[in-house]
Formats: sequence, C-alpha cells, structure tokens
Amino acid sequence: MAKGASVTHPETSNSGIVASLKSLMSEHALPLWADRGWDARAGGFVERLSAGGAADTAAPRRVRVQARQIYCFAKAAQLGWYPKGAEIARKGFDYLVAKAKAPDGRPGFVHVLGPDGSVFNPMRDTYDHAFILLALATLYQIDRDVKVRAEIDSVVHFIDTQLRSSDGGYVEGVPAAMPRRQNPQMHLFEAFIAAFDATHDPAFQQRAGDLFGLFVSNLFDSQKGVLGEYFEQDWSRIEPVSVEPGHQAEWVWLLKGFERITGCPTGKQRALLLDSALRYRDGTGCLVDEGDAQGNVLKATRRCWPQTEIVKAWVAQAESGIDGAAEEARAALMRLHAHYLRHPVKGGWYDQFDAEARSLVKFIPASSFYHILCAVVEADRVLKD
Repeated sequence: MAKGASVTHPETSNSGIVASLKSLMSEHALPLWADRGWDARAGGFVERLSAGGAADTAAPRRVRVQARQIYCFAKAAQLGWYPKGAEIARKGFDYLVAKAKAPDGRPGFVHVLGPDGSVFNPMRDTYDHAFILLALATLYQIDRDVKVRAEIDSVVHFIDTQLRSSDGGYVEGVPAAMPRRQNPQMHLFEAFIAAFDATHDPAFQQRAGDLFGLFVSNLFDSQKGVLGEYFEQDWSRIEPVSVEPGHQAEWVWLLKGFERITGCPTGKQRALLLDSALRYRDGTGCLVDEGDAQGNVLKATRRCWPQTEIVKAWVAQAESGIDGAAEEARAALMRLHAHYLRHPVKGGWYDQFDAEARSLVKFIPASSFYHILCAVVEADRVLKD
C-alpha cells in the first residue's frame, strides 16, 4: 500500500474476508505465479516479479524458493483450489531434482542456482532442506507417487546423517556455521509434522518430538515469554536476545500441529508466545520486524510474512476453542489484505514497509507466496464466514 492510501475497502468485510482471500489466491495469485512465475525457457520458478509484474528471469534462484513454490501449487492441487496445480508442482519437482540435487556428486541439495540451472552456490543449507522436505511431503499427498516418496526418504537420510548435531538439533548446513539459529529448527519441525501427515510414519513424530524438546529446554524462555533467535554451539542464548515476533507467532501454529499429531498439550506455551508476540505491534496493528526481550521495538519496519503468521497463530487458538480468537484471526486477515495484498498487480503483494508506511521493496518476491497461501488455507480450514 502506498503512503497515505486508504485501508478500508467496502468490498471486503470482516465477515467475508476468508472467502475474499481464497478467491484472490485461486483466481489471481495462483494463475499469476503459474504463468509469469515459471520460466518456460530455462525451467524453474523465478525468484521475483518486477513491481509491474514482469518476470525477473536473470536473478539467481534460491533452492528454498523452488521448494516453497512446489509447496504452494501442491497444496492448491490437494485442496482443489487450482486445476493446474499438480502439473505445475510436478514440473517444479522435476526441475528441483534435476538441477539442485547433488549436481557436484556430493549428497544433498545445493543452495542457489543460476538462472540457467547451473550451480551458483554449492553450500548445503539446513533451512533449504526443511523446505524441500515440506514440498515433497505436500506433493506426496496428491497421489502418493513412489518417486516422491523415494525423494522424501533420500532427503531425510541426508538430514539425519549430515545435519544432526551432537549438541542437539541440527547444524546450520554443510559446512556448519555459527551462530546457531532457531529458524532452521522451526522449519524442520514444520517439515517433520507435514511428513508425518503425508506418510503416517511414527519416525517423523519422534523427530518432531526431539525438536519440541529443544524448543522447551533452550529456544523458548518461558520466564520472559520470548523465543531466542541466535545461539552458541551448546544452545545457550546469545545476549542481547533478538526477538522476531513473526517467529513467535509461527511457533504458536506449529505447536498446535505438534499437539494434533502427538497429543502432547502445548496450550501453555502457545498462550505465552502469542501474548509476547502481540507486544511488538505498531499503530496499524501489524507486527514489526524485531524487538528485544523487554518488549521494546528495535526495528519498526514490518514485513508481510509476520502478518501471515499472526493470522495462523490466531487460527490455531480458534481451533483450540479460545474465546475471541476467530475474530482476531479475521481482523489480522483484514490487515494483511489492506496493507499488503492490494497491489497493482492482482495476485502480487508488497513485501515490507517502513514506519511511515512507505514500501521498501521494489519487486514482488516469490518467497512470500508460501506464507500468504498457508495463512489463507488455514483460515479457510478453521474459520467459518
């Protein structure tokens, strides 16, 4: 939204916001990214569109973005939101395996591809592999393709043998790096939950359980109600603690998923995380990008993705029967729509604003689609307009 633009739109009411955003996804976002978001000449998903909606085919391509787009189209196909979703997801899968999997003869997927499909950065990144597993698990749920299942087993073998840390959790990648971050652990937690849903293999429950133990013992400070971002090798927190409220909200939703597949109660942690995340809001009601452990705002900029995660957090609480949570989820969807999704390119979005509501990113990043689609999917699943 440009500075000074109105954020009230009569065509989208609080009561109908879920249906409106579902239509925006199925009628505009999915067709846009299936068409301009796919490189018909070289293959693969483009990293971004210009502010006017033109594909940037020259930008290097992060493998995590390839995986996120596979997830989006596979999820849309699974739900019947987009008829061509399965075809697009499978094209993405074929490209990912052909270009990014062990092109140098070493196990695992490379980090970044060139626009021609060559290797741009050969590092093996844990965050990337979490999204690859999430994409494969979602694709597998469409028709239980044995080739996809074989790739699930392959990537899990790499995660288990190359990325596990003797100090708990998983290293940052190959080669290992410091500091340790909660973010890759969080997305592996998400991927293991999705893999269990897809395969019903209890080994994925166990892997998710190990990460839940790390969350309780090291990542989350229950006394202060904050989730740390950066850690030493032994998972002691690096001071001063950086807090990303979007991640606190994301864990609320993920903990509800863990509770669903294991029966382990997570309501106490979810309530603490959500209460803490809500401290970091600006005058629009949106979450800012970063704060400190005392609740102070350190970065008053606000990305799109934390707004999608607060939607999912409230949806998780609504699913648990928390009073007022459904209304809060709809209000968060309204903010997401009003501030970020009313882009001149229908099906596009704004990525980040400063404290004066000026757009800071001049292109439309593909990476945000995973966040936005997932928020709308979860709202559609749980909330009733």
